[in-house]
Amino acid sequence: MRILVTGSKGKLGSVLVNLLSKDHELTGLSHDDLDITKRLKVMDYIKSFEPELVINTAALTNVDYCAENPDHALLINGYGVKNLALACQAVGAELLQISTNEVFDGTNTKSYLEYDSTHPINAYGYSKWVAERIILDLIPKHYIVRTSWLFAHGGKNFIQAILNRAETGQSVRVVVNEVANPTYTNDLAEAVVKLIETQAYGVYHLVNEGRASRWTFARHILDISGHKDVPIERISSYEYQRSSTPPEYAVLRNFAAKQLGINLRNWQDAVDAFLQAEMSIEGNKA
Repeated sequence: MRILVTGSKGKLGSVLVNLLSKDHELTGLSHDDLDITKRLKVMDYIKSFEPELVINTAALTNVDYCAENPDHALLINGYGVKNLALACQAVGAELLQISTNEVFDGTNTKSYLEYDSTHPINAYGYSKWVAERIILDLIPKHYIVRTSWLFAHGGKNFIQAILNRAETGQSVRVVVNEVANPTYTNDLAEAVVKLIETQAYGVYHLVNEGRASRWTFARHILDISGHKDVPIERISSYEYQRSSTPPEYAVLRNFAAKQLGINLRNWQDAVDAFLQAEMSIEGNKA
């Protein structure tokens, strides 16, 4: 299959490029290669490449920046996707969009299923919801993949932030009333590869199994990394001032993908595997 991956230098995009390039004719584009907000350039490129599938991992994901700059978030995460969708429509390509649990408002008392009603409560979630609506309107052959709380190798993420504070003797304060699914980027990428092979278009939740509060997530990280003695102060989101307002209970349930035989391991095992891989990476650097 001829595949185009946008955001190819990002954490998820780079893993997908590595996995998919083994069996497919693949081109990866970073923002420097193709700005998805430029409609004509997107149309010209996709018409020239003629992909059978476009996987969009390009996005503005800093939720606090999105809250402070909602128009910019909407331009990239919403209307940038519209440009891709129109171009896919022109060449008859499939489109896979990476979305988020933040399209939900977090007021549910149980896990969200794929076709539960959406109601974003922040600028980031709204911009990603707009992208979902555009794809539903324009592209019959689509995959909308929602995920949450991604952690990846390289750069900054929650796991590395918690470990850094513990290792440098700083106090660790973590929110207890935000609950979702910590998800390993490598596991998500493998699930996406399996999904596109099915050609079972639709909306999917792909997250590691199980749920955790930010506090539970942090406690597991410290316990398995030799920091059981490091205390974590429990705080509420109201004590942690930030520009964005995340949904409090935005747990996703992998229902649709399971019907296709696509399962992800539980988040604790995923965190353990991530940390083991990090140790291997550090060992190779040394």
